[in-house]
Amino acid sequence: MPDAADPRERLRRLLRRLSYREGTFRLTSGRTSPYYIDGKQTTLSAEGAYLCGRLLFERLAGGGAEVAAVGGVTLGADPLVTAVAVVSHLEGRPLPAFIIRKRPKGHGTGSWIEGKGNIPEGSPVALLEDVVTTGGTLLEAVRRTEAEGYRVARVLTVVDRGEGGAEALAAAGHRLEALFTLEDLRRA
Repeated sequence: MPDAADPRERLRRLLRRLSYREGTFRLTSGRTSPYYIDGKQTTLSAEGAYLCGRLLFERLAGGGAEVAAVGGVTLGADPLVTAVAVVSHLEGRPLPAFIIRKRPKGHGTGSWIEGKGNIPEGSPVALLEDVVTTGGTLLEAVRRTEAEGYRVARVLTVVDRGEGGAEALAAAGHRLEALFTLEDLRRA
């Protein structure tokens, strides 16, 4: 049995309690599902934000391509990129955050990305997402990020539902790294 003091197990239990629901739900992809993972219920809680930030930062720092920043599509990634940026600062390895808009800014620069001033053009970056189903949101995030002059070096999610997202990203040349799978959340 996993140790309840372990940060990963604490986050798994928090996701199970706050974010996992059974019923009939329509997903972003348009499909229906007998379960729903509302990641924001966890990522917007104080403990959940901290644990996500810590575990995602540890994953980024622990291996794989080095990155200069973390970002993702608003709204799901907003608490994640902020949490990772805060944890990275506390750990003395600061990673600035950026947020990809759903529509370009309607005034000023017309940019798709907020936070670009903190990240040199051409930098390797990581994209974060709370829950991945088909990977469509992340594939669009990759396109927008690369169009703005950055190189997507890593793609991470808190939960991979196991419904084709990892395969879609792999077909586009990106490996999805997940802290948890659906099966992890379904166990008590």
